[in-house]
Amino acid sequence: MKKRRRKVHTGRKARQNKRIVILTGIVAAIASLFVVAMIIWLFIGSNNGEAELAEESVDEASVESENISEVVYVDESIIQKITSDGQRVSKALSDRPATVEMTPENTAEFANITSCDIVDSTNVKVSVTSEGIPASDDKYYYLFEMATYEDGITDKEPIDKIYKGDDTSFTVSLNKGSANSKLFSKFTVAVKKDDQYVTISHPKYITNPGACAGYNYAGMSHDSIKGLLPYPLRLNELQDLGCEYAAYNIPLSHILVTSGGIEYSYGGVTYHFNAQIINDYDNLFKRLNAMGIDVAAIILNNASTSAFPEITHPDARSGSTAPYYMFNATNESGVKALAAIGSFLANRYSGSGHGNVSMWIIANEVNARREYNYMAKTDVGTYTTAFTRAFRVFYNAIKSQNAGAKVYIPIDQRWTYNTEKTGDYDAKDVIDIFSSSISEYGNIDWGLAAHPYSFPNENTAFWKASKYVNHTESTPCITMENIEVLTNYMQKESMLDTSGNVRSIILSEMGYSSSSGEAVQAAAFAYAYTKMVKNGHIDALMLSRQVDAPEEVAALGLALGLETVGGNHKQIYNVFKYIDTNKRDEVVSFAYDIVGKTF
Repeated sequence: MKKRRRKVHTGRKARQNKRIVILTGIVAAIASLFVVAMIIWLFIGSNNGEAELAEESVDEASVESENISEVVYVDESIIQKITSDGQRVSKALSDRPATVEMTPENTAEFANITSCDIVDSTNVKVSVTSEGIPASDDKYYYLFEMATYEDGITDKEPIDKIYKGDDTSFTVSLNKGSANSKLFSKFTVAVKKDDQYVTISHPKYITNPGACAGYNYAGMSHDSIKGLLPYPLRLNELQDLGCEYAAYNIPLSHILVTSGGIEYSYGGVTYHFNAQIINDYDNLFKRLNAMGIDVAAIILNNASTSAFPEITHPDARSGSTAPYYMFNATNESGVKALAAIGSFLANRYSGSGHGNVSMWIIANEVNARREYNYMAKTDVGTYTTAFTRAFRVFYNAIKSQNAGAKVYIPIDQRWTYNTEKTGDYDAKDVIDIFSSSISEYGNIDWGLAAHPYSFPNENTAFWKASKYVNHTESTPCITMENIEVLTNYMQKESMLDTSGNVRSIILSEMGYSSSSGEAVQAAAFAYAYTKMVKNGHIDALMLSRQVDAPEEVAALGLALGLETVGGNHKQIYNVFKYIDTNKRDEVVSFAYDIVGKTF
């Protein structure tokens, strides 16, 4: 039997081999293009130190290319995948931001920290954008942390680094309450240039400290803005008066002790608070709250510099008879002490069962340097910067305990009044510098506590023409006659809060003396209160005061109370009581002849 020869289809096999060769060649070519694109991409996005990364990529790609050349058969889907990847690389290459050389003109603020926020209650996210990628020694952005009182990164080391990009972010631990807490720090971004760290962004603070708060008490709902500086021994009258708000001082020398008392550890340091005095505040605030009254607490630095030197600014520790001093945010011990005080008070009075405070006022009439917030005389910029740094510490401390709390800067009525001879500052200048600095380092929702007393204070009939009062932005003083100047100013875009709204404005102190007669005092309040309500931008009024202060009567001739020291009700008592009720027209009608018009 003859054997059959197997027919060999040489044509088909030749075609198959040819197809394999062609496909292999295509794949090798694409792989080569991919390698070249990667090299170009890495070369464009690198400067000196990035060459190593490019070399590693080339070696890996070469191995992949060798493996591809050994493939006998390549499916079309693989070719499509490689082609698609190549297209993506090409697009990434074309979209890659340009590398920008650093110059003295563009370095300081080449990058912008768009947000510096607490996330997940425990971390800080610092988001960074830029127009292009800065040329530097390597491929990294570096994150630096600076204390409140620091202005540069000399001799500091970065706390994090990340690959450079025109839109990127760092995430670091918050460490709230610990010795290395970042709650009061500011952050900046740097690159390494000529083996030195160079900052490329303006520093920013954390702007949402409420994100790590345990409480969210924003106060009660009220139908009136009416409030008082109450007299503790006559609190029972507040309900009769229909009082909705109350302001109360917390001088630090009253609550701080060097040992014993209530221990409070914060920032790695243990502080001590007077247990008896704190208990008195507990009872006072709880009693006020029980009457439906919201509390504004005024934190005042009258602390003895010998016992608590860290609380007072170094330039405010001598040379003054003022009752209160500039807070100290110039060093670590000062910042930690202010942070601990703000944290302790806000934690205790925000829902922990000791009474609640919804408004915190930091210092008293800060533009009155000589009288109420002493610091050695200097220019208004230096002075206001010192206060702004201390305010930021208090703000973050308070809001990190109670997210709903409001924190205020207080000013007196001297708006542009030239007080250079006395060494005080115009309230407008202080507010302008304060607001600009706050925004520059990360805007927060601070509020304004104004004191629109008459000028001079004994001028109860504030509606009469005065060279100190007009209705322009440059008015020397702001009283209740031209209160709209202040609220209009606070509606400017540069003054708005983080949501674009008008900030909270309270009149935390104002009043009229009965020294010129009880009727004039009562008429002044009736007219002023009507103007406040019609204004629409005033959240609360704290009239000064419930009872005449003997020292004010004796030294200044000011009898500002609703009643005398002996307890006699003045005419203003009933006006205050009924002005926001259905008896309003009845109790204010007498004032029309005194003021000279109906209101």
